[in-house]
Amino acid sequence: MKTGKLIGLIISILAFFVICALPTSVFGIDGLTVLQQRTIAIFVFAALMWITEAIPSWTTSIIVIVISLLILSNKGLGFLMMDAEGNPLVGTMTYVKIMSSFSDPVVMLFLGGFSLAIMAQKYGLDVTLARVLLKPFGTNPKMVLLGFLSVIAIFSMFMSNTATAAMMLAFLAPILATFPEGDKGKMALALSIPIAANIGGIGTTIGTPPNGTAVSNLETAFDITISFGDWAIRMIPFVVIMILFAWVVLLLLFPFSEKKLVVNIPENTKPKTWRTYLVWATFAVVILLWATESITKISSNIVALIPLAVFVCTGTFTKEDIKQIDWSVLWLVAGGFALGYAMLDIEKGGTGLGKVLVDAIPFGEMSIVLVLVIAALVCYTLSNFISNSATAALLVPILCAVSKGLASNPTFEMFGGEKAMVIFVAVSASLAMLMPISTPPNALAFSTGLVKTKDMIKVGSIIGAFGLVLAFFWITKIFPF
Repeated sequence: MKTGKLIGLIISILAFFVICALPTSVFGIDGLTVLQQRTIAIFVFAALMWITEAIPSWTTSIIVIVISLLILSNKGLGFLMMDAEGNPLVGTMTYVKIMSSFSDPVVMLFLGGFSLAIMAQKYGLDVTLARVLLKPFGTNPKMVLLGFLSVIAIFSMFMSNTATAAMMLAFLAPILATFPEGDKGKMALALSIPIAANIGGIGTTIGTPPNGTAVSNLETAFDITISFGDWAIRMIPFVVIMILFAWVVLLLLFPFSEKKLVVNIPENTKPKTWRTYLVWATFAVVILLWATESITKISSNIVALIPLAVFVCTGTFTKEDIKQIDWSVLWLVAGGFALGYAMLDIEKGGTGLGKVLVDAIPFGEMSIVLVLVIAALVCYTLSNFISNSATAALLVPILCAVSKGLASNPTFEMFGGEKAMVIFVAVSASLAMLMPISTPPNALAFSTGLVKTKDMIKVGSIIGAFGLVLAFFWITKIFPF
């Protein structure tokens, strides 16, 4: 382990034990219980571990869940779950509640989404779609750039943005090699990959983990259900505007010298069998069911499991395909859900920390706009340095508690209430793309050797600033949930 990461690990562990050992009176929060104090310690530990990346983000999530089971649950370490008089501590969580974070409906939503993406790649659906979708954009370099931005964004709504970026980079690599020296257009094409992948994920609830984190926490904390269709009908137009803006920015900063650009995506050479058509049909049916949830009344989380059941029953999805599921993302998200559960009121199975914080801090007297802006900027800044999934997992539960405190402010509902607060912050995480380390697609683009860090920062800051402003007005005023 590198020295920096080792120091981060030591600081994280020490911070956890120090916070746990301090008297509750030190925090200056009336009514703070021992279990709520431990929850604060777990939050600080998770934050430091995710920020320093002492160990992989998903590993931190697993540790968070295990620690919660040991020191917050009714089946934890017995001597830690009793007060000085030998009575059970108030606000103890059931171990089933904590463990259920692994099977939260949104985790199942992502599991179904991964199965669709894996089958699309296995049977060549992705290549076929890329050929069909890029064809209308012709050979004009400017239009080809728009084509790549659009296709990558569409794919990222349903597939891992990392997998999408890797696939499209494979198509682009031979094209970029043919560009003459000095043609800035190749940088525009290379940057289109991470930009579109990051923006595209905003379009659906399965597009990126922060979206799922927002949806799950809204349902858990406020009993607010946002369906796949509700999200998509509002956020896909936002994605379209962002893609067009990114297209203009890239053309202005990196103009093409070439007058013609031919994209030759190889044909799908995989043999077409009945399973190929099954994948096509299942994909279409699932998208249709997601889009018509208000009519069919079938939860999008349940719909996500339909393709998995169909593929498994027909032998299309094999035990080898199971290995391709990105379990690290599912476990990372689960850790965030566990933190969210711990923030809930005692009546809902949590420790009640959220309510205690709301009562202790006069959120109702604060400026709604200022709280929204600060929350989004904190999320955006953190997401440029650590996983946007980890950032959302850390901040969204806290913001749910803040939202309850702001409910007494009469202007809160004017700005979309708790839905706007949580969703705006989740979208802010996806707009963070300043540096190669910000997201895996950024790292892939940087690996081409065509993109310099300063160029990524320049483009990322312009698109990020525009995106944050647009997202604020879009979610709070233009097209609120």
